Amino acid sequence: MTSILLIHPPQAKAAEPPAGMAALAGCLRGHGVDCTLVDANLECQLWLMASARDPIDTWSTRALKHREANLAALRDPATYANTDRYQRAVRDCNRVLELAAAARPELTLNLANYEDSSLDALASSDLLRAAANYRANLFFPWFEHHLGPLIAAKAPQYIGISLCYLSQALCSFSLIGFLRAAFPQIPLLLGGGLITSWMSHPSWTNPFAPLVDHCIAGPGEEPLLALFGLHPRHRDSAPDYSGLPLRDYLAPGLILPYAASRGCYWNKCTFCPEPAEQSRYRPIAPETVITHLRQLCRQTQPSLIHLLDNAISPAVLTALIEAPPPAPWYGFVRFHEQLADPDFCRGLRRSGCVLLKLGLESGSQQILDAMRKGIDLPLVEQVLVALHQAGIATYVYLLFGTPAESLIEARQTLAFVQHHYQEITFLNLAIFNMPIAGAEARALAGTTFSQGDLSLYCDFRHPRSWDRRSIRTFLDKEFKRQPEIAAILRRDPPLFTSNHAAFFSPSFPWPRGWES
Repeated sequence: MTSILLIHPPQAKAAEPPAGMAALAGCLRGHGVDCTLVDANLECQLWLMASARDPIDTWSTRALKHREANLAALRDPATYANTDRYQRAVRDCNRVLELAAAARPELTLNLANYEDSSLDALASSDLLRAAANYRANLFFPWFEHHLGPLIAAKAPQYIGISLCYLSQALCSFSLIGFLRAAFPQIPLLLGGGLITSWMSHPSWTNPFAPLVDHCIAGPGEEPLLALFGLHPRHRDSAPDYSGLPLRDYLAPGLILPYAASRGCYWNKCTFCPEPAEQSRYRPIAPETVITHLRQLCRQTQPSLIHLLDNAISPAVLTALIEAPPPAPWYGFVRFHEQLADPDFCRGLRRSGCVLLKLGLESGSQQILDAMRKGIDLPLVEQVLVALHQAGIATYVYLLFGTPAESLIEARQTLAFVQHHYQEITFLNLAIFNMPIAGAEARALAGTTFSQGDLSLYCDFRHPRSWDRRSIRTFLDKEFKRQPEIAAILRRDPPLFTSNHAAFFSPSFPWPRGWES
């Protein structure tokens, strides 16, 4: 029997299990492959928190003393009834992680990130250097004393690493260096969202060939089956989370991630890397989605379902209304006509929807048209009102600094948010990064943010002189200082942001007695 060990590397938010590995496991196990899952991200964070020592101030002393209580608090629904208690638990856990790296001034470590000022995660030469000097990685003792014995005992024929976020890059390659030294006979496979983005770049030439046997772009099921000499017998297998420590994640019950599609059904926004990467939209049939969710909920008993789609399709939303899943849910949607219908939104609420994330990007119709968002502001207003009246929280995403925007349009966005502050529960503010492979990047002169060969975004000479410094000044000194907007921003859960936001929705269905 073919066997593979799949690893989700540090460092990223550990609020929920890794969905990509579970999707692979569901397919591979369904084809008779022995598949072992290791969430090294979660395990490394818990190990590092347990091993932190030597407090350097009063805050550190308190955080170390109460680290187990704070971890337990993040898993306790009662904590989410007290915003101050929740924020203290998050910040104290984060402080323990920071303390664990205090002796390494070149490191920036927190619950969501790992950076090394001596290495550029967007330079393949530095990633190879991280692999060569793997013993210098903060998590090397865990690699050696925890992961190494597991691999020796399992003796897998392949090891796969899922590199999804830039915050995982340095640790992933340190892990690769360790695996190459300790288990040189086992082929290494590297996939995940970040690898997919790198491989989609027109100038990609694999710089990792000396270390990695196969780099895999996009969904890995079919490439892995082909590598193992197996013919796909069925499509759209349900994810399989068995083998992961589902009760150890930093959330008040299991958050079950599930993707009803890959890619984006709109796929036209000029600011988005999806069109530049030519990602193909691959939906799962709505009736299959409902079957999967019911099956997974029976198996895992989640507190919340996280639908991972870039945009949940109207067909899936309708299916959720007609056949509500057994747990509350949230996810990302586009502003569309169905959501402007109060009855439809009430149906979503009855189906268990507690929060929807929506990419508004701008409160200027001119900017929305330039972005090719395919939405108009009157529709946005109707959607926000309908969702608010239905009791569904909203997490609205704004994007400043696109090529067509100036201070004039940014102030239009400010006015729009002020006018609709009662219907906006949470806000995400971002500054535009130009996809380096996008059409606009060819028209506007600019430089990459990193000198590394793996940079995905670039800066540019803004045609309306709306540079990043001006945008930050506007956000800090004008946008965020409006009382209505400041109140929205204060609601955002620190560090975990949208991963925990649904638990702060007024309509979240906590079990009876959860506040006690």
